[in-house]
Amino acid sequence: QVQLVESGGDLVQPGGSLRLSCAASRITFSIAAMGWYRQAPGKQRELVGTITRGGMANYADSVKGRFTISRDNAKNTVQLQMNSLKPEDTAVYYCYAQYGQFQLRDYWGQGTQVTVSS
Repeated sequence: QVQLVESGGDLVQPGGSLRLSCAASRITFSIAAMGWYRQAPGKQRELVGTITRGGMANYADSVKGRFTISRDNAKNTVQLQMNSLKPEDTAVYYCYAQYGQFQLRDYWGQGTQVTVSS
């Protein structure tokens, strides 16, 4: 069973920056897409962005130009660089990976809290 472990969540002031990391373990085959979702209190989980194995990334409109996703295929890790943070970015951020030998399945980390507040 694939395990995804996030790190880097913290309390940060508006306008600040934060970098989240996620490491996948128990990997035998190549991971397909990886990425990040988030869930704010009282709201549904929403896409932040994803990145293909080849490095093509897509982002939610709300974070375009502020957030950057990158990945290291050799280390099975994915990062989320968040700049110009806003209070509305406050949420639990979940790492995501698509993985499988014959059929891709979705896997999720347990989440890391990001709070943007002065």
